[in-house]
Amino acid sequence: QVQLVESGGGLMQAGGSLRLSCAASGGPFSTMGWFRQAPGKEREFVAHIRWSAGSTFYADSVKGRSTISRDSAKNTVYLQMNSLIPEDTAVYYCAADRSSYYSPTYYSRRAAYDYWGQGTQVTVSS
Repeated sequence: QVQLVESGGGLMQAGGSLRLSCAASGGPFSTMGWFRQAPGKEREFVAHIRWSAGSTFYADSVKGRSTISRDSAKNTVYLQMNSLIPEDTAVYYCAADRSSYYSPTYYSRRAAYDYWGQGTQVTVSS
């Protein structure tokens, strides 16, 4: 049974940093990603990582101030975000997939992932 459990959300100050964690079980997975959904908006892609190679891909909105990484020993994926802005306020979701197919743009789409966590709320105050 697949389980993705996010943690690390909360109330943050603008300009600050956060690190979200996603503990995964029921793998292995080929690609894991982070998405976010702000109130009244569609769920949008943030970043993904190819588990074996460690290759990463980011949305333009977070590129340069975010890092996605994984710890194979802990089966955990992390999202480090710096220079937070109020527009980063959203529920952040971890996602995973097992497919051997890969392209960076493919995995920036919600439909590419078969498994999702419950989400963790991040609120950035100005």
